[in-house]
Amino acid sequence: MRLTPLGDQAVLAYCDDEAAAARLALSARNDQQDWLVDVVPAYASVAFFFDGTKTRYRDVVPWLERSSTAPSPSVAGRSFVIPCCYELGPDLQLVAEARNLTTAEVIRLHTSIEYTVFAIGFCPGFPYLGYLPAELSDMPRLPSPRLRVEPGSVGLTGRQTGIYPLPRPGGWNLIGRTPLTLVDLNQGYFALSPGDRVQFQPISAKEFEATFAGPLTANR
Repeated sequence: MRLTPLGDQAVLAYCDDEAAAARLALSARNDQQDWLVDVVPAYASVAFFFDGTKTRYRDVVPWLERSSTAPSPSVAGRSFVIPCCYELGPDLQLVAEARNLTTAEVIRLHTSIEYTVFAIGFCPGFPYLGYLPAELSDMPRLPSPRLRVEPGSVGLTGRQTGIYPLPRPGGWNLIGRTPLTLVDLNQGYFALSPGDRVQFQPISAKEFEATFAGPLTANR
């Protein structure tokens, strides 16, 4: 693990891999230090924000070093099945042709994996999910981002897939859309957190229209 300052009230920890980052984030949260403001994991790194009126960088570093060697807590998050209408994916055919697959094979591969939420970012509640099957990996972003991506749009690029929870510009390849609500800013509702697990379930356009666009709920 490598530690470096992140501004004047945060420490950035670079871990050996995603699993080590998840364990460190959970261990630090469980310790419940009153000066710890936030813990923000992102793949194989974790940012720890602290209250500079209560502690200092030089005191946080040894605490993190102890946390990294503490007995590893369970990092299994909640499990979700997210319905996805691939008929509403404007780039599904593009992805299929680029990967030398049929659209049915793209759907089968995309729904065959239980993804991990490695990070939340870009916009409130946007989950970065990994990792894609090798056959779908390494798709570049679109040459020109769309000015508006509709909420619930499911996209992919590189080794990642993700869901746009709010209307935003975006350059990922859109292969489907879920009718469910992942974010409600007015209610302070955010469905997914780092460590959660997601599997997509294909639905038809008719099922998409008939599905109640309510909040996402965990299976377990």
